[in-house]
Amino acid sequence: MSADYFPLNTMETNPIADTWSELIGDIKREYLSEANIYPWIIGFSGGKDSTVLTHAVFEALMTISPSRRTRPIHIVSNDTLVESPLVITHLNNVSRKIEQAIADMGLPITVVRTQPDPDKTFWVLLIGKGYPSPNMSMRWCTDRLKIQPTSGYIKNQVSEAGAAIVLLGVRRDESQARQRSIDKRHNIEGTRLVPHESLAGAFIYRPIMNLTVDEVWEILGTYHAPWGGTHHALIKLYRDSEGGECPVVLSSDEAPGCGTSNSRFGCWTCTVVEKDKSLQGFVDAGKEHFQPLIEFRDWLKSIRNSPAMRQLIRRNGKLSFDTSGKHIPGPFTIQARQEILRRLLKVQSAFGEPLISDAEMQLIYKHWADELQATGELAHV
Repeated sequence: MSADYFPLNTMETNPIADTWSELIGDIKREYLSEANIYPWIIGFSGGKDSTVLTHAVFEALMTISPSRRTRPIHIVSNDTLVESPLVITHLNNVSRKIEQAIADMGLPITVVRTQPDPDKTFWVLLIGKGYPSPNMSMRWCTDRLKIQPTSGYIKNQVSEAGAAIVLLGVRRDESQARQRSIDKRHNIEGTRLVPHESLAGAFIYRPIMNLTVDEVWEILGTYHAPWGGTHHALIKLYRDSEGGECPVVLSSDEAPGCGTSNSRFGCWTCTVVEKDKSLQGFVDAGKEHFQPLIEFRDWLKSIRNSPAMRQLIRRNGKLSFDTSGKHIPGPFTIQARQEILRRLLKVQSAFGEPLISDAEMQLIYKHWADELQATGELAHV
């Protein structure tokens, strides 16, 4: 079963009803558990799995009397600032609906959007500091753009409350690697919680880990969204992109979920994947204005190891070689960074929507000036 249209049915006539009811009941019991009074933090990417998880939490809360809704819940999304434009538009639309539903229903939920620090955005690091385009062995983007912003928010909640429970929409049948990751972590005795391996005071709760992908799609196609309307826009997004979302990532152990053949809903700039299947899917579905983005990404990937584009010396000031004696190049040259920026601005003009901010441009120019001044080359530029 794929991301096709499912007719909306009633719980009495649809065979998924028992599974859905059991899931909501489990979440309700966990929410009301006297042993766990700490806030919940839902990792919400806007993709199919995190949407089903968030939907189920809403349904569970609505079966609980207002006087017993005492545990605060945070719905946390991450914006790398280079998200696929259609995906971030969908996330923005759904987040607004969720915020309005929270206000209308009086639910103890806060919607949060994390972003990388201004000096750690993709463009500032790549064009400003000259970081080479990310690849599988040097995936610096995942830590700076995804892990640090969201982990920082979780750490703040742990600091305020003493601990926090992170709800993730991960499932065993996503991949063999995901299944091994889930199975190797042991629950705290008597609970559904697993201590996070790198975030002290954070515990993982995975309510939908036993759902199959068919069950996820059937739930999305069967039940109206509790924040209004249906999930059909999400289903269409998957159908057009022919991809899957890049999931919420909280540590380097989970990083393989981002930038792989199984996670095509990620950054439009992603040079880790061989081919951006989601953007190509959008183009094939009639959205030809994404073609310049695809061509720019492909070019950015192609220049990564070009000797003419890279400095001889690494950022640590050393000339480096690997164990075989092969030279390890340094960052992109200033000239290469200027060319990247020139092409990016040309693509931005053709695309018709912002791809880089004025604040990022200012930081980029500052990094260039500082670097050129340090090397004594400023007067020649």
